Amino acid sequence: MSETEIEPDVTIDARGATCPGPLMDLIGKIKSVDSGTVVELQTEDSGSKKDVPEWVDKAGHEHLDTVDHDDYWSLYVKKA
Repeated sequence: MSETEIEPDVTIDARGATCPGPLMDLIGKIKSVDSGTVVELQTEDSGSKKDVPEWVDKAGHEHLDTVDHDDYWSLYVKKA
């Protein structure tokens, strides 16, 4: 994982939600934003680290990074 500073346009705080909640929150937000928007998904659900990049790839968006914050992860997605 990278220490790169990514400035998201939108942040979704899905901490406390369990699978598939964080992914569903991300999908809903991606549908409502413009192309090129960077969305940060904050999640404590370890399954999201695998599920989100898989969905992003299938949906044609770009997974920019996953950053570990000790007690949660930030997954950065750029809408195609």
